[in-house]
Amino acid sequence: MPAQPDLDLLVLLALLRLPDDGYGVAVQREIAAQTGRDVALGAVYTALGRLEAEDLVASRLGPPTPVRGGRRKKLYVVLPAGRAAVREAWNDLKALTRGLAPRLRLT
Repeated sequence: MPAQPDLDLLVLLALLRLPDDGYGVAVQREIAAQTGRDVALGAVYTALGRLEAEDLVASRLGPPTPVRGGRRKKLYVVLPAGRAAVREAWNDLKALTRGLAPRLRLT
């Protein structure tokens, strides 16, 4: 898993939830909507850069949009290695939390 596993995992999960390739602001909004966490946009872009350097996500430039004054968004997509990293983290969490419901007062 990446150097900042908590944030990087949130970014990967947010990208997987987005219907199309995601971009920084959409990822930030998805994290906030699903977790209630207010993550700084700069931290999201830093995580995206880290994930891209580790070949867990790829980016491309989207088409110019009038809303952005003709500028293009940098769009990100989760690569197979990124999906594998999410699966591994998911399995680790399931294994580590098995049997902890009473201690966490979840039941």
